[in-house]
Amino acid sequence: MGFDFLQPVSGEVMEYVNALSTQHLGSKVVFHTETDFPDTDRIEIAIIGVLENRNGIGEEEVELTPIRRALYGMFPGNWHGTIADLGDIAAGESPEDTGFAVTEVVVALLRKKVIPIVLGGTQAVTHAMYRAYDKMEQMVNLVAVDSRFDFGKDREPITAGSYLTRIVLDEPNNLFNYTNIGYQTYFNSQEEIDLIEKLFFDAYRLGEISGNVSLAEPVFRDADLVSVDMTSVKSSDSGNFAYFSPNGFDGREICALARYAGISDKVSAIGFFNQNGSRREGTLIAQAVWYFIEGWNYRSNEYPFGSREHYIKYVVTMEDDDLVFYKSNKTDRWWIEIPFETSGNNKLKKNSLLPCSYEEYLQACNQEIPERWWKAQRKNSM
Repeated sequence: MGFDFLQPVSGEVMEYVNALSTQHLGSKVVFHTETDFPDTDRIEIAIIGVLENRNGIGEEEVELTPIRRALYGMFPGNWHGTIADLGDIAAGESPEDTGFAVTEVVVALLRKKVIPIVLGGTQAVTHAMYRAYDKMEQMVNLVAVDSRFDFGKDREPITAGSYLTRIVLDEPNNLFNYTNIGYQTYFNSQEEIDLIEKLFFDAYRLGEISGNVSLAEPVFRDADLVSVDMTSVKSSDSGNFAYFSPNGFDGREICALARYAGISDKVSAIGFFNQNGSRREGTLIAQAVWYFIEGWNYRSNEYPFGSREHYIKYVVTMEDDDLVFYKSNKTDRWWIEIPFETSGNNKLKKNSLLPCSYEEYLQACNQEIPERWWKAQRKNSM
């Protein structure tokens, strides 16, 4: 079984946790220790470390203790879920061996409807997490919080800077959509930017999101897998001066994005990668993980799990066709309908709802087709 790849949480972390009060988060988490392994049928969120940084950035050694100490030393909110720390996946003989182990563990958790929070290590681990969805037989929407698109040459090994190319090209291709949040133009060639457009993917520049972080909420609402590159955070906030970046998200914004990912009813796995192992950055990652769990506790179980009876339907008459919007009675969030086309090579099997914003509804009322709707239509018939 996949859980055989997991090593117990380190004795240093357990010693720290055992000294905490009963009010701290660490006292409310079940741990994989030398003598015990959590009952995965009774947990809802699982924290996993991946000690792999080959084909990544920085040193090969991955240090996750600062993250765990900072996280377990905080206090939980009014949470109802059961959290487990399943320990670490050690680096295998090759990065491919590590990736195989990650895929097996993530598959085992997804099948039990447990959300894995993966801490790395190289962002190339995102590819292994994506491959876990092969066995779930579903299309995948991937969202990356990243300053770069991470395209590379199609024949090179899977690295932190090329994993997206392998996701796009490798069979089976279960990727329905990729969205980048926070790219910085000077880190990406014009050819890469053009390719994003050609594939009908979505990308938001850093300035767009920093100016209005709520723009990202509908994006996460439609995501299955989220990958966070910690080098997308500016060095003054992350503490990562080995790979200095004067620009990027600040600490508040990265936590807000993590909360949007957590509150999404659809996100089933998330990873935080490319961190430098410092105490300062570990504290920020811990707070982002805290906000993800906080968001998860406030999930509303709306679409795709709820009934459309609980929505108000709005029909906007356009020049060529009608656009159908739905507004939730419960949360006031908006969706736009992507119709199923009977002809062509359709990835969708029925009409589906694409999360959107109230501003996109107003845009349609002004006879402007929302760009995300148009791209979703084109991807469906590719």
